[in-house]
Amino acid sequence: MGTLSFPRTYKLMHIAALGALLLMGLGAPTSARAAAPAACAELQAKYPDWKGKTLVNAINPHTPGYESIDPKDPSKYVGFDIDLGEQIGECLGFKLTYKAVTFAALLTTLSSGQADIVISDIYATEERAKAADFITYSKVFDGVLVAKGNPKKISGINTSMCGAAAAENTGYVEVPLIQALVPECKKEGKPEPTIQLYDNNANCIQAILAGRADTYVNDVNTVDNAVKAYPDKLEKAIAVTIPYKVGIGVPKDKPAFRDAVKAALTEIYKSGDQLALLKKWNLDPENLIEPGLLTVK
Repeated sequence: MGTLSFPRTYKLMHIAALGALLLMGLGAPTSARAAAPAACAELQAKYPDWKGKTLVNAINPHTPGYESIDPKDPSKYVGFDIDLGEQIGECLGFKLTYKAVTFAALLTTLSSGQADIVISDIYATEERAKAADFITYSKVFDGVLVAKGNPKKISGINTSMCGAAAAENTGYVEVPLIQALVPECKKEGKPEPTIQLYDNNANCIQAILAGRADTYVNDVNTVDNAVKAYPDKLEKAIAVTIPYKVGIGVPKDKPAFRDAVKAALTEIYKSGDQLALLKKWNLDPENLIEPGLLTVK
């Protein structure tokens, strides 16, 4: 852990107990794929290069609801992102295998050619778009996790965090957002917030449970799941919007593949299948937006 190590925009999530699993891909997910929208046949004709292929999806499988190891079968993955990737593959005619890596290694795994796509609850930012092109599809809402009763009266990513200890994942976009509060706290004559850096969600949550940290800011669904797991010890102080979108990362040197994935995702969006997946995994359907692009030259 630490307080002053701030990678600019990459997130890192790694569970040591499952470290061996992070070095290899596991089997196919357990969920059945929905039938491809009718327009997908035309897309396969328009983008034939990937039909019949097996591609690699780099994931960090430690965010329940999005991607995680199936508790009933540790050789498989489950979650919204897993299902969404399978539907994109069904639409374009390819199959997916999985390469599990730390979150910080997702984009380097992609750019090095060890993976073909990244579908892993990754926020599309201008900085990350220097390493990959993104097809965006969801708004971003973060939750602010605190101890039951919110003893520090934290009300968001604002000066209510002055003097508080925040547990965060190394490389997450929330780290520089909290770091940016330091001059504001000094201006108000308040102590600056400190940041404890951890490698995964579970350790951040445990830091609050153990009293080492006062807050943890992350995806609102992750925070809500923590509250469900410890309803007598934790609560969500507030949900906040942060200025990013969730996206699918593809190699910058493969614009045709990027366009194919965006076209397939658009058909899945229009058909209502993407909305159905959000509901299946108890994720907020209000987050859904029409697919877009974020690219940086």
